[in-house]
Amino acid sequence: MDAALGPPEKMAELDDELTPMMAQYFELCRQYDDALVLFQVGDFYEAFCEAAERVARLCEITLTQRTDSTGEYPMAGIPIDNAESYVETLLDAGYRIAIADQVEDPDEVSGVVERAVTRIVTPGTLTEAELLGGADNNYVAALAGGDDYGLALLDVSTGDCYATSVGSETAVTDELSRFGPAEAIVGPGVEVDEEAVFGPSCLVSAYEPAAFERDAAADLVERYFGPPERLLAGDSERRACGALLAYAEYTRGNSGAVGPDGEPTAEDDPTETLGYLNHLTRYDPREYMLLDAVAVESLELFERRSVRGHENRTLVDTVDETACALGRRELTDWLRRPLLDEDRIDARHEAVAVLKRDPATREALHDLLNEVYDLERLVSRVSRGRANARDLRSLAATLSVVPDVREQLADADARLLGDLHATLDPLADVREEIEAAIRPDPPQEITEGGVIREGYDEELDELRSTERSGKQWIDDLEATERERTDIDSLKVGHNSVHGYYIEVTNANLDSVPEDYQRRQTLKNSERFYTPELKAREEEIMRAETAADDLEYELFRAVRETVADEAERIQALADRLARLDVLVSFGTVAARYDYARPTVGADGIDITAGRHPVVERAEDAFVPNDTRLGAVGDRADDDHPPRFAVITGPNMSGKSTYMRQVACLCLLAQAGSFVPAESASVPILDRVFTRVGASDDIAGGRSTFMIEMTELATILQSATEASLVLLDEVGRGTSTADGLAIARAVTEYLHDEVGAYTLFATHHHELTDAAADLPGVVNRHFETSPGDEVVFDHELAAGPAAASYGVEVAEMAGVPESVVERSRALLDREQASDAGEPPTGDPATNGHGTANVGGTEATGGDRDDSTGSDASAPGSVRETLREVDVATMTPLEAMNTLATLADRVE
Repeated sequence: MDAALGPPEKMAELDDELTPMMAQYFELCRQYDDALVLFQVGDFYEAFCEAAERVARLCEITLTQRTDSTGEYPMAGIPIDNAESYVETLLDAGYRIAIADQVEDPDEVSGVVERAVTRIVTPGTLTEAELLGGADNNYVAALAGGDDYGLALLDVSTGDCYATSVGSETAVTDELSRFGPAEAIVGPGVEVDEEAVFGPSCLVSAYEPAAFERDAAADLVERYFGPPERLLAGDSERRACGALLAYAEYTRGNSGAVGPDGEPTAEDDPTETLGYLNHLTRYDPREYMLLDAVAVESLELFERRSVRGHENRTLVDTVDETACALGRRELTDWLRRPLLDEDRIDARHEAVAVLKRDPATREALHDLLNEVYDLERLVSRVSRGRANARDLRSLAATLSVVPDVREQLADADARLLGDLHATLDPLADVREEIEAAIRPDPPQEITEGGVIREGYDEELDELRSTERSGKQWIDDLEATERERTDIDSLKVGHNSVHGYYIEVTNANLDSVPEDYQRRQTLKNSERFYTPELKAREEEIMRAETAADDLEYELFRAVRETVADEAERIQALADRLARLDVLVSFGTVAARYDYARPTVGADGIDITAGRHPVVERAEDAFVPNDTRLGAVGDRADDDHPPRFAVITGPNMSGKSTYMRQVACLCLLAQAGSFVPAESASVPILDRVFTRVGASDDIAGGRSTFMIEMTELATILQSATEASLVLLDEVGRGTSTADGLAIARAVTEYLHDEVGAYTLFATHHHELTDAAADLPGVVNRHFETSPGDEVVFDHELAAGPAAASYGVEVAEMAGVPESVVERSRALLDREQASDAGEPPTGDPATNGHGTANVGGTEATGGDRDDSTGSDASAPGSVRETLREVDVATMTPLEAMNTLATLADRVE
């Protein structure tokens, strides 16, 4: 984001000469120098000077010029009634947007209209439905330093607020990966790798140090949630939470401002605009299964790593049969934070079981929940004074289905469903007030009448009656005047400039009565009014204006009454959200044949498990069993194997299988049934993944360095209650180094950690670990023989016979000559390993010349200088004598060492 967006120095020098309006603009630019100011001028938001050039370029709009007494300078404007699309573009470009609205009625002001910043739009504090772009949470985070890191997160659009504390930068990264904030503020003294910790798409900035000050932060926390010492653990949490609330207030702008729709954007007390923030959830990361950023990405829980394949489905998309926005957010939260409490998990499974076997209740609940509006965002708008009459009717419509939901749950035989039935508050008083006050189909605008129901307020009814009777008199006037004047073409009309009039064509002007007074002359007619018409017009206008003003005041009173019940509405929203997820889990379980898992077992025992995402994309998915720790291959083992080495060809399904096991365990602990015939799983404290390849060129880290960094985290953090997925560890270095690392990792996880581990590898030598380590077993994916390799995707006991890499290369379209040469080299290598006489040199490219470390050796398989076999140690010495170390490139040196190591082996 650009550092300075305030007025340019040359304009600042003209302060005394600026026009009043431009002085206003530049003063706001000074006050909000971290934002791009959009300044209301009539029906447009304008930017000037350098800001105008940026807006015009980014939004692809015309750059114009403004000329006044101080000179000429660039200007660019966006229409207020379509501002959201342009604001979204500016947000995507990394800007904060300060919206400066007119806070006075131009018709009632002589001189320049006062303007003030009514809100600051930032990526993490969006509340506008058009900008949020979906039901998912949109978080802003605050990070405070100290003895540990205090972390707070807030979704301003829903009121969801969380706080925790962690001890390391890595732990901060892990927690942020759960929530994926769009924006973050950091306190003084916090020095972290911002992109690594917050992610490349998060807007990160330092915020006012005073907001992170202990006493100020504690006061703000207490004002919203109560005594901080009772809610939060530690000084850093309080400072993070208090600063976050201060930032949320800051983005609401000035109080008492009026938006472009004539609607106040804030109340007199700024904190009232955030009155719906009344519940803070303080959690300990150890209360949930930990899914770090690497695991979230590699398991594709919420985002696809690639835009291709599986219909771009993620795990959350696959199990999402929720009916409303509340449920979608709750589902994401349950998958983001799987439970560790066996009793709570079992309660969810019990509810899902009841819903799965009762399709009538399940479908009825889904249909009812489909009528539920987004209560959390509705109550947010209500509390901030931004809700219109349609929002209140949407709230009433939601409340009207609650009694029917409770009725469907009345006989539910499950603890959790029974609790929901008992605690679902229909808020009958709120619904009755809205339905009594607000018309069933009110207009969008709330200042132009037509909002309040007849019979709600006696004074309003009288004003509307006066207005109607006056308009009826005017409706009858045309017929009356035609009869009185004998002018058949006479018309009575109205326009916003001249009001009511009687129109007579020029041909009939001789018949106009004396009491007609000329109002307007047209080309072919004249318009008149009479004293009585004028009196009626004034009477109608007075009644209409008074009625509109009274309606607005009545509407605001109803809205404030609803806002007073924000906490009850949010509690209802929470319960409806949980019910929606349980119904969704029940629907998925019934529709796709998911089984109820047993949670809290001594090991992983899954029969015919399926990958929940991949099975939806395949015509036929091959299920596989998994047994780790629960049932061993060795009957005399005191501790059945927890470690499986998985071999097999590329494309055979190794990576899918490993992710499948993790997804099933995660779903089980989230409360869902799982895609399997049966499943018994332990309660995992964490899932670790080292799957796939990536690099960080800008950060100076190679693919192998990232692989080793992730591996180090696993080895340092995994416990015997963790699930570890390793895919091709050690492939980023030489064969000898890679195999050594893979074997050492296997021994460490087996001997020191004892975690449930799935290790997919092409190091076939690693399968020897099963003979040496009692807790390790071999598994492989089988292939069917034939002219072409057919992948069966079936997991079987023992190691794989081959990797079939050449066959996969052929299937991928590698040129035939390369494939044939690869086969010849592979055959020669396999013959050498079997002790058979070689028929040619695999390193000669078929021409009898080998290039080893920059030197050439001729003569096929024999070393001419010694007459010995080229694989013998003697040839190693001869090769080393011929190597010119001073002229070798690093790559040549690595290749030479690898070749020599292979010979020695």
